[in-house]
Amino acid sequence: MNPVREAPVPPTRELAVASFDAMASPVTLSVVAPGPDAAECLERAEQVVRDVERTCSRFDPASALSRANLEPDRWHDVPATLAAAVGEAATAHRETGGLFDPRILDVLLGWGYDRSLPFAAGDLDRGPAGIPDLRGSHHGEMVVPWLPQVVESDGAWRLHLGGSAIDLGGIGKGLAARWAAAELAGAGRGFAVDLGGDCAFGGAGPDRDSWRVGVEDPTDRAELVLVLDLTDTGCATSSTRLRRWRSGGVAVHHLVDPRTRRPGGEGLLAVTVVHLDPAWSEVLSKSVFLAGAADIGSRAEELGLAAAWVRADGTVGTTTALDASVVWRRSDV
Repeated sequence: MNPVREAPVPPTRELAVASFDAMASPVTLSVVAPGPDAAECLERAEQVVRDVERTCSRFDPASALSRANLEPDRWHDVPATLAAAVGEAATAHRETGGLFDPRILDVLLGWGYDRSLPFAAGDLDRGPAGIPDLRGSHHGEMVVPWLPQVVESDGAWRLHLGGSAIDLGGIGKGLAARWAAAELAGAGRGFAVDLGGDCAFGGAGPDRDSWRVGVEDPTDRAELVLVLDLTDTGCATSSTRLRRWRSGGVAVHHLVDPRTRRPGGEGLLAVTVVHLDPAWSEVLSKSVFLAGAADIGSRAEELGLAAAWVRADGTVGTTTALDASVVWRRSDV
């Protein structure tokens, strides 16, 4: 998902932009009609994103999360950023009834996703084992509650992961978008944060009083299926377009259903959710993805979500809550 402008209309307002790579994604921070403090705000926003990456990445063995994951059954002194991220993840786990579950890390590791992988190269096979049986105490429709503990005392934070190593990749990006957006608020007439599809938009866009946001076709990045008109909100897409590979010849992807410990979202390619909080856009897009093509519409409507989804057959669905924000649909969807 990317901010888009309707060609041939050029931007009518000055833009200040910072672009860099972090959290295995391209990051773009934009300020519209920047004020005198815009450069400082952009610098602070970039440091927020890099701090989340430095603290919460499972791919960096020196990160605070990696160190805690080595011994998840004991207490650790941790930075405030990791404490906040784990606290938010625990809330998301509880509020989604366990559908959002960072403990699927052991499944991903079993499928060979133990490092940042070159997904873009395609045809990636991570070993001879296939899909291992890692259900353990997770079986059927049951998910064992995750009960980490986070304690603050005199500005210092301690963390107990509740006995399981975790992956904060998705919600970490959503939180980075939330926190970066807070640094950009007031830097100009408007702002956008794009962390490889986890986005936050505020105020005016480059050529109107809102932002035009394109929802990509997960089968072809050059194509869009929808254009949305958004402002003062977050937006995130969960998709199997990129992070998919084979484990012993068996097709897998990173959106694991914690109830079955298997790839989730049968018949779906992507789900986009618009929510005031970009972190919750991320959480909800992942959790409703698990409903699969058969139930995604009823589930998203039941939750009152502003959501869109692309099925494996290429058809696109949207909820009533999103329809008012749709300004363009591809003619074949």
